[in-house]
Amino acid sequence: MNLFNRGTPFRRAERTEPAVVPPPPTGSPATATAVLPDPGLAALTGEWTIDPAHSRIGFSVRHAMVTTVRGAFLEYQSRLYFDGRDPSRSKAEIIVSTGSVDTGVEQRDGHLVGRDFLDAASYPRMRFASTAVEVAGPDLYRMHGDLTIKAATRPVVLELTYIGHVTDPFGYQRAGFDGTTTINRSEWGLTYSTKLAEGGAMVSEKVRLQFDIAAIRTPPVG
Repeated sequence: MNLFNRGTPFRRAERTEPAVVPPPPTGSPATATAVLPDPGLAALTGEWTIDPAHSRIGFSVRHAMVTTVRGAFLEYQSRLYFDGRDPSRSKAEIIVSTGSVDTGVEQRDGHLVGRDFLDAASYPRMRFASTAVEVAGPDLYRMHGDLTIKAATRPVVLELTYIGHVTDPFGYQRAGFDGTTTINRSEWGLTYSTKLAEGGAMVSEKVRLQFDIAAIRTPPVG
């Protein structure tokens, strides 16, 4: 069932503007303005999981220097904890099946799961685990974490945008986030490289990871 049908009567939660710390008095040392979390998010504190039917864990990479290939991972598990009172206490863990990559081209998918790239036979999973969260602005967060691909674990920073939250007709609370980060694939051992006659690379070293997250909290709140 499509819970996001246009005719579905959602109850959108009321939100208040994030509190902003006032600037220091005249003559005080200049400091950066701190943004505090939206008080209305306190009610969302708790355990959440990603709803795969309405989410996408994807990537995009430049191919042959002139086009962009986009794909997604179709199988993953997640554990999320969101603290609306103190976002720095929030946590996330996502474990992705490397063999579930899908770019819409079977031959290309076969290459990606092979030894040139993900080597899914030897490394069936990759993992992101958060280590810290900071408030970057109204509805903006930076989630620091460790990304493990193949045998390498390196730090990354996700730029997260909070979209909003609703209660669906079945009493479940849903929240949306968009996240992105860019990595250099060679730092995780994805070193396949074929050069073009013009001198560029067939596949860019830079890969943009995209997290379009619809999270759901259970049991129902209604």
